[in-house]
Amino acid sequence: MRRPETTSIFSNIDWITVLTWLVMLILGWCNVYSAVYDEDHPAILDFSQKYGKQLIWIGTGILIAFLLLIIDAEFHPTFAWIIYGVSMVSLVAVMFFGREVAGSKSWFRFGDFGIQPAEFAKFATCLALAKYLSDINIKMSETKPRLISFAIVIFPTLLIILEKETGCAIVLLVLILVLYREGLPGSLLLLAMGMAFLFFASLVYPSMTLVIICGSLALLVIIFTRKRLRTFINVLTAFLVVVCIIFSAKMVFEHFPAHQKKRIGVYLGIESGKKDKEWNENESIIAIGSGGFAGKGFLQGTQTKYDFVPAQETDFIFCTVGEEWGWLGSTFIVGLFAFLLIRIIFLAERQRSAFSRIYGYGVASILFFHVLVNIGMTVRLIPVIGIPLPFFSYGGSSLWGFTILLFIFIKLDSQRLMILR
Repeated sequence: MRRPETTSIFSNIDWITVLTWLVMLILGWCNVYSAVYDEDHPAILDFSQKYGKQLIWIGTGILIAFLLLIIDAEFHPTFAWIIYGVSMVSLVAVMFFGREVAGSKSWFRFGDFGIQPAEFAKFATCLALAKYLSDINIKMSETKPRLISFAIVIFPTLLIILEKETGCAIVLLVLILVLYREGLPGSLLLLAMGMAFLFFASLVYPSMTLVIICGSLALLVIIFTRKRLRTFINVLTAFLVVVCIIFSAKMVFEHFPAHQKKRIGVYLGIESGKKDKEWNENESIIAIGSGGFAGKGFLQGTQTKYDFVPAQETDFIFCTVGEEWGWLGSTFIVGLFAFLLIRIIFLAERQRSAFSRIYGYGVASILFFHVLVNIGMTVRLIPVIGIPLPFFSYGGSSLWGFTILLFIFIKLDSQRLMILR
């Protein structure tokens, strides 16, 4: 089949998505500027300050986006495995040659410049998963493709966990949603969610109480299915797995990084008496609540201005939004992210190639999880696990990583009539 000719490398670019991205970059920089504002260093182009450095990240991010639009879209499915392999090597290398930052050995440092390979593993894993699942012979109804798909996601996840970057590792697990879109039974997704719920419940409630409850439910299932042998074996197997999870949960939890244990413990109420560990969450709620309906105004946030909120320019950047822009501004930002996610899903569904569609859903899944967890933890709905708000939080690696993740898909979409495999 002859490919349709295009008059420009920028033909068919979805400028709505590009414009949304640019708006987020601008708003994100404004919030970083406000979060770390220093009256003694008010100059926007002061590159010794974090808002000055963020301008460098934004500028280089725009350059990266431009380069990705120039590269032919066929590059990504062709070199997907190579990109994935290079990313995995970098995850291993950083454990030996990286520098430890905040208890996590996950950074390559070059003077004042730092790169975190885990941020780039997100788009690399999306590419590899899309490459594998887009094979015409792959059927998610079969066991082998499921196991290989899980392995593609789990391998970088384990490497990142070894770097003690639990937050980044958990993000990759959300790619399971892509498998669900491609035919993975919903029952397996519900099973995974149930196991996760049981794990955390085992940290709060007595083990024997949970065993008795689960055992009673298993017995009821066997009785109401008339004691069929196959049902009995399946239920018994499931019950044994449940028992293993219940009695191993506390032991596994003890091996979590110390800061993650503190955050999850505070959220679950098993460390509620230690007020110093609740500081982040409490100050976050105060900052957002003090913004009221319309906010205090740009640079007028007292909670953030006087550094009451830790990590207010990174993990807790949404506190600045809530305090200075109020409910109206917060709703606008959430709406902007919702619009971007809906737009990406719309673009993914119109793709002619399975590779582009699968990758698009990977992009949507990762961005959705970041937004959900980051905003959720600032309002104390979700445990604090320390992941950035896309295009808003301070940091070069995350901004570059999200930009590459998004613009690969924008390029794939622009050549959707040409990529037929």
